[in-house]
Amino acid sequence: MTVSSSSTSPRRVVVTGAGIVTGHGMGWTINAACFRTGATAFRPVSHFDVTRQRARVAAEVALPPWVPEGSRPKHAERRLDRAARLLILATVEATHQARWTGGSKNIPCVFGTTSGGMALGETYYRNTLQASGGALGQATRVAGYPAQAQARAAQDAAGISGPVTLIANACASGTNAIGHAFQMLRHGRAERVLSGGYDALSQLVFAGFDSLQALSTTRCRPFDVARDGLALGEGAGVLCLETLDHARSRGAEILGEIIGYGAATDLHHLTQPHPDGNAAMAAMTAACRLAGVGVDQIDYINAHGTGTLLNDAAEAAAINRWAGANAGRVAVSSTKSGIGHLLGAAGAVEAVVCLMTLREQWLPPETKVESVDPVCRFRLVRAPEDARVEMVLSNSFGFGGSNGTLIFRRGP
Repeated sequence: MTVSSSSTSPRRVVVTGAGIVTGHGMGWTINAACFRTGATAFRPVSHFDVTRQRARVAAEVALPPWVPEGSRPKHAERRLDRAARLLILATVEATHQARWTGGSKNIPCVFGTTSGGMALGETYYRNTLQASGGALGQATRVAGYPAQAQARAAQDAAGISGPVTLIANACASGTNAIGHAFQMLRHGRAERVLSGGYDALSQLVFAGFDSLQALSTTRCRPFDVARDGLALGEGAGVLCLETLDHARSRGAEILGEIIGYGAATDLHHLTQPHPDGNAAMAAMTAACRLAGVGVDQIDYINAHGTGTLLNDAAEAAAINRWAGANAGRVAVSSTKSGIGHLLGAAGAVEAVVCLMTLREQWLPPETKVESVDPVCRFRLVRAPEDARVEMVLSNSFGFGGSNGTLIFRRGP
């Protein structure tokens, strides 16, 4: 349901449902247990041939043979690509938890992704090259390739409907999608918005990162002095967002509150961040300004932390500058050390992890770090740790200079 945008008083925005699918598994419980202990989900890639690549592992998801059917015809299930299945599973979990059931109408959806149905495109291309017998199913692959196809499939499975907005902003896509949804609610353009991010592993993306020599050939260990690259993963994270008044009016359980969002563009280089992390610093500062909070109020930062030499150095520089004299007390870690870089899904999945820290009062560690890079003046969490957590900040920085930051607060 949309509401008037004439109100001058910004509305408070809360999370009433969260769905998550990663290499650790499906759902809040298994993922929370793995993130809390710093478990890793990397295994040899099995869905496509990587024998010609430098790197051979990724955090693949063990998908079930079924997905929730919803209003979609049963025969349509076999046509769903991997990305759609990931998004459907996370969406159904989130909407069930939020009790958005019974055919909820006119709920805007904002999703972030980088490759969408890329695997369908790969299959279409391979079949096109076949001398004969490659036409079967090609029309379905064309129809399923656009990203809105996965979003519509998720809506059908969850029994909701409404306009769909897709954001493809490289690795910041998931965070930007949630930030956009947050602004819609904050400024009175809706009472409920479904938002998140998703991406599935594909051979084109894997080979592309490998050709850039951006993938680790050892293990992903962000902020380690000996880090040698990122690891890829796949998954989906979905949040049910509502205005606080709407959530309270229906007695919904509140998982947490979004209080800040900042975005900035880095024009330094197509793939390399500014070495001083200028745009990252700007995004963090803008999020704090909107939230009305100071550095000393942030208990934990879920870093973008890819494990590449340039990204981690730039982000560390930005956090150091942003935190100033408080840098030494800020706890920081990157959950990509356990599930890899989920690209368009990264920021959304990490948003769910932030909610886990707020709800369950622990910090996710990076257990594979051996020697912390001296550039890190902050406290890198390296072992499982219980902690009092009231506010957390999540960073997402992408190729092309896209930077986004979200701030979450423990639920009211």
